[in-house]
Amino acid sequence: MKVTAFIGSGRKQHSYNASEKLLQNLQLLGNIEYEIVRLGDYNLGTCKGCRICFDKGEEFCPFKDDRDTLIEKMVNSDGVIFSSPNYSFQVSSLMKIFIDRLAYKFHRPSFFGKTFTSIVVQGIGKGEDIVKYLDFIGKGMGFNIVKGCVIKTLEPMTEKSQNDSDRIVEKQSKKFYKQLIKKDFPTPSLWWIMVFRMARTSMYKMLNENWRDYTYYRDKGWFESDYFYPVKLNLFKRLSGRLFDKLAIRIIRS
Repeated sequence: MKVTAFIGSGRKQHSYNASEKLLQNLQLLGNIEYEIVRLGDYNLGTCKGCRICFDKGEEFCPFKDDRDTLIEKMVNSDGVIFSSPNYSFQVSSLMKIFIDRLAYKFHRPSFFGKTFTSIVVQGIGKGEDIVKYLDFIGKGMGFNIVKGCVIKTLEPMTEKSQNDSDRIVEKQSKKFYKQLIKKDFPTPSLWWIMVFRMARTSMYKMLNENWRDYTYYRDKGWFESDYFYPVKLNLFKRLSGRLFDKLAIRIIRS
């Protein structure tokens, strides 16, 4: 299996080191190949909000840069890690630019069965909020989520701080590996059923074959399915899904 870590730091220090340590731990646990991708080494334009990727398709993006190379690395990975320093209580600009260029993936998720986690490196606080954001991003693209971790790296780092960080990374490695080898398609929560059913019903009623979102959902068979992937839902969730369809129609007509 392959795991790729995307590093959103311009420095080859704490975010890089923590990610490398996690990947090395994974190799000790099983037959894992890994790659570290420093986003700063790639050419990524800042999204202009033209919506072409939403409406016509991502291949029509006016930027001819390294976005597709990075996405291909995600496609060819069984597991993905987003690692970012805490800059101004959010992800770094490098990481945010990358996420913004992936925006169409939240309309057309595709990474089902793959595993995602995040690492946030910080000096003081608010890292847990960034972890929640990154994990939500991963879930929105279809990944199975292993809740991310926060590592404190207030400089100069003490030996105790480094040992604490190593313990956190080791624990995260074990959780990530456990999910990675499952490659499962978990039963969705009621929230994600709502997201799917209201999105697909809105697309079906409001769009047509001139829109990429519509053709993507049509070709996947999602206009008729209970969820993004085959899964057995209990009676309550099936009935709730129908209710969400009706709610979406009511919102469209209002």
